[in-house]
This record gives sequence, C-alpha cells and structure tokens, in this order.
Amino acid sequence: MPLNDERPTSTSTVASEDQNSDTESSERCDSLTSCSDVDCSRQSFTSNSSSKHNSPSCSPPKPLTLDEVMASARDLSNLSLAHEIVVNHKFHLEPPELPQHSLEKRVKDIVHKAFWDCLEAELNEDPPEYDYAIKLLEEIRDTLLSFLNPGANRLRTQIMEVLDMDLIHQQADNNAVDIQGLASYIINTMGKFCAPVRDDDIKKLKEGSGDIVKLLKEIFRVLDLMKMDMVNFTIQSFRPELQRQSVEYERAKFQSILERTPGALDHTTEWIKASIEEATQLMPPADKSGDSGQGKKSLPGPILVLNTAFIKLLTWDETKGPLPETFMTDEVRLQEMQKSLQLYQAVASVLLIVCSSIGGPVSGLPALVERLKKMTAVLLEGMHGTELNLTESLRNVSDLICCEINKSLGERNFPLLPAELQATLKSLICDVAQENNPMRTLVEARVQQYFRVVFASTSSHRAPLPVPPGLGLIQPELMALGASFSNLVNYNKKVYTPFYISILKTLLFDMQEPGANPQITQGPPTSTLESK
Repeated sequence: MPLNDERPTSTSTVASEDQNSDTESSERCDSLTSCSDVDCSRQSFTSNSSSKHNSPSCSPPKPLTLDEVMASARDLSNLSLAHEIVVNHKFHLEPPELPQHSLEKRVKDIVHKAFWDCLEAELNEDPPEYDYAIKLLEEIRDTLLSFLNPGANRLRTQIMEVLDMDLIHQQADNNAVDIQGLASYIINTMGKFCAPVRDDDIKKLKEGSGDIVKLLKEIFRVLDLMKMDMVNFTIQSFRPELQRQSVEYERAKFQSILERTPGALDHTTEWIKASIEEATQLMPPADKSGDSGQGKKSLPGPILVLNTAFIKLLTWDETKGPLPETFMTDEVRLQEMQKSLQLYQAVASVLLIVCSSIGGPVSGLPALVERLKKMTAVLLEGMHGTELNLTESLRNVSDLICCEINKSLGERNFPLLPAELQATLKSLICDVAQENNPMRTLVEARVQQYFRVVFASTSSHRAPLPVPPGLGLIQPELMALGASFSNLVNYNKKVYTPFYISILKTLLFDMQEPGANPQITQGPPTSTLESK
C-alpha cells in the first residue's frame, strides 16, 4: 500500500489523517455514485440494479426458485475459484484423498475391487473375454486424446489407428488381441505427454510385471496424476489473463448473485453501519452555532468509514456474526491473519512485561530478547485453538523465560533474579490470558493504531512506516502482516467499491438531520490551499 512521509504516532493523529484524506475527496463524497469518483465502477453498477438491496419495498421479497438458487451457487463457485487462482499464486489442485475409514472410501474401494476382479476373471477364462478390457482401452484412448493440442493431427491419427475399437472388437472375436502390446504402446505414448515429475512413474510402468490387470490398474493411476498435472498447467497458463480481467469478472459475478438474491449484502451493510458508528467517535464535534448542535459529532467521510471497517476484520468474532459477503472468498486468509496477529500481540505483551519488570539485564541483550521471542512464539503457537490452554501455556512460557534469563545472567557473572521478582514476573505473564489485562489491552490498541496509520498513508514511496512504541519487538512480523492485509484490502476495494458506495450513500444520507443540506462533514482543511 502507498506509504506516507508523515508518520502519526497517536490515534488522534491517525483519525486526522483519515479526515484529511476525506477532505481531499470531498467532491467524491458529495456524489457517491458518480463514475468519476471511483476508478473501477461500471455502468451496470451505477444503475438501479446495483442498489436494489438498499431500496425499500412495499411487497414481501419474492421467494427464490430452485433454478435461481442453483445459478447463484454456480456463480459463487466460479467467483471463488477465479479469486483463488488470482490471489493465491501457490494455488493448485491435488488428487482427492478420502479419509481412511470413511464410508465413501470403503464404498469406492469395494466397487473398484469388484471391477478389477471381474476384469481378471474375464481374462483368465478359456478363451479369454475382453468386454471389460475393451472398455478400459477405449477410456484410455479418450484420455490420451484429451492431452493433445488442437494441431497434433499426426499423433491423433496414430492413436486412433492403434487403439481402433472396431479392429480390437474383431480381434477379440477371433481371440487375437495383443493386450500386452497395446499396453506397451499406451505407456510409451504416456511418456511423451507426461510432465518430468512423472518420468519415474512411467519407468516403473515399463518395468512392470506380466500381470496385465495390475499393469492396467497402474496405468489408470498414472493417467489420473497426468490429468491433474494438465489441469494445474492450464491454471498456471491462464493466470496472467485472469489477473487482467479478474476485477471485472468478480464484480460481474457478484452482481449477478445480488440480482438473484437481493439480501446478499445484508451482513456487509451491518458491518459498514457498525463502522460508521465507530468512526463517528473519532470525529470532532460539529461546528454549529445553535445550541441544539452542541456536543454532536460530524459525520465521518467514506474513507474513514471504510478504513475503520477493514481494520475491524482483523479482530472479527465469528461467534457474533458471519463475515461480510464481500470477503467470503478471503475467509480462510483472514482467519490465518487473525491467528497470526493474536500470536504476535501475545508475544509482544509477554516481552513488554519482561523488559519493563527486569529492565537493563534484558533490554541490553538483543540476542537474548530475540531468543525469548522465538521460544514464546513456539509455545503459544495455536493459542487460538480450543485444544490449547492459554493460561497453562503462559505458565510454561514464564518458567522458561525465568530459566533463560537466569542462565544469561549467570554467564555474565550477574546476580540471578530474586525469587520474589520471578514470582511477580510469572504472575504478570499468566495474567495476559485475561481479556481485560492492561498490557494486552495496550498492545492491541497500539496495533490498531498502526493499522490506521497504514491505511491513512497516501504517499507513493515505499519507506517502511514506524510501529508505535512497544511494538518494536514484533516490527518485522507486524510489517509483513500489514503488507499482506493491505494487498488483500486493496484488491477487495477494486472489486467491491461500487457496492460499498451504494451502501454508504444510503446509510450516511439517512443519518443527516431532516431539512439539512445533504452533505457529509469532512473535517477541517489541512492546508491553506484546501481552505481556499
């Protein structure tokens, strides 16, 4: 995200940054649905259909038909897949692996075993029967043909001639099918198509035993792997093109879902509404001459509201409600960021307690502090899970920290920590498990302040923003998380800004007093030029 030369160090300063950003875009706030106010808006989203969910209706909502539900499900599936391919550069498909003792795996194993047993029984008859074998050969032929490029006519003709089903049927009627020869040709052809990673599998097939049933079974296993390789290669090839068109594609898909399901933005609306209320608390009192206006807050601008809304996602409690619909494709990524942030905050709280309680012997030894940081992070890994007892883990952390500090002090011929100080230190560290712990609350507030600075910065250079006091111990991790979260949010804004603007227009204008000029208060100007 663009960074700023001015680096605010307090919540009030950050709020001022957001207000200043809103001031610079006051024309956009006066006309929230204007195409010139958002770079990524399209004609279809400035029409009435883009704000149907905000329009009151006198009649009850029309019940959805099964076809509409299925169409929305397909759009959602396509939207999720396209988004994952574009955002996750490591995305690839893997062969499905069923749970070892699941009913589905048992049924699959039974059916497959029955098929291969029937094939073996047919081939062992005298004379052999080839009904199942011919079906397999036909399926193998179709799979090999699916690997060919449109212009590979010579190889296509060769495969069709060797695996000519009419000819093989005639040979079967006369007990003249050379199934071993056909299997050898299939394996050699597979070697021409496969990725280098499958060379060892092809080599094993060529060295296979004379058991034709086992050989065919292995051929199908390797063909399944080759299919997956082809799919992943196709995904990798199409990713650049998807990246160029992803914003328009995702927005169009979401628009089609919204048209079929008018309530598809209900959670997003509630999320933005709560963010307006929170952002209003950061605004200065409204400048009104009448007594009735005293004590009232100015309405926040859309930039401050959206920045506040995005920051709320890092501390989202899913037990109190689902994520906004516009972030449904990033739910897993957000959960991972939340877990990482919780871990970093706990580590920072513990280290701040250690440094403030002991002081010089620890603060003057950066190598010791780094070692304590790594050990604390390892012991608290998974603190978000229900299977981990946070209090017990913090107790183990406190014991290990006291042991490491005493060991470091002994190596430098310093006196060890007094027993009373160790007991106090352990108690303070264990108290971090409480939600209202002062140190934990302080760290969480400063992390929120840092992310407000990140979103408020508007300069184009990439100089790293300073972290608030006390967070220097987790600065690399916090900066990396901030960059990842900013990238996620920036892409989300490119896709869903027209929908956010439609919601903001309704919510902010509805909060205006009756008879008041429908204009959002933007805060004081930040320069002489702006005041003019």
